[in-house]
Amino acid sequence: MKSLVCVSKTPDTTTKIAFTDDGKAFNTQGVQYIMNPYDEWYALVRALELKEARGGTVTLINVGPAENDTIIRKGLAIGADEAVRVDAEPKSAFFVARQIAHYAREQDYDLVFLGKETIDYNGSEVGAMVAEMLGVPFLSYASHMEMEGDTAVVSRDIEGGTETVEVKPPFVISAAKGLAEQRIPNMRGIMMAKRKPLNVIEPVEAEDPAVAVHYELPPEKGDVKLIDPENMDELVRLLHEEAKVI
Repeated sequence: MKSLVCVSKTPDTTTKIAFTDDGKAFNTQGVQYIMNPYDEWYALVRALELKEARGGTVTLINVGPAENDTIIRKGLAIGADEAVRVDAEPKSAFFVARQIAHYAREQDYDLVFLGKETIDYNGSEVGAMVAEMLGVPFLSYASHMEMEGDTAVVSRDIEGGTETVEVKPPFVISAAKGLAEQRIPNMRGIMMAKRKPLNVIEPVEAEDPAVAVHYELPPEKGDVKLIDPENMDELVRLLHEEAKVI
């Protein structure tokens, strides 16, 4: 089983978000970066579990500059065999998907894993785009996956429940909570990661059909109003007239 795992670099969950250049750029000053948790905890680990059960290889791919290498090496320490970094700024979901799809097509992977979303943009766009570019099925929000012979049986989260589907490789799958359990790299894995190959390749041309021109923070939340539990009429009035939820 030959698997490609797409990993992203995202700000730590405790990062305070701010923008510069009149709302045109994210302020990276003092930001601590991590590997996107959905990529690391679920997508990567499930790919490693399949390798351990059925053999094969696990390759990481990241689109980004040289400073991303530290994040990529963590994935190698967890157990991936090798890694590829496309040497370009990940300026949009379309651009990233184009780079991943181009590499995956050349290498003929059975499975392409990625997290259901990144915790900074929450767009859930790249997986569907990669699948479309490769012309293969896309399974989103997967919470369980087993291989039965040459067929994958996948449970995925849908509105109000769970859907179970069967599909044969090759396909693209986005990982949600439950697909695997987080692994912590041990000292042996960290030392071995230093010797595993991390290949840097040049990007392919990709013209963005949509370009972000401005970012802004959501409006600040108003003050909390405390209502006497005996005064239900006032609570109903506020929910109706101010919150407008009833």
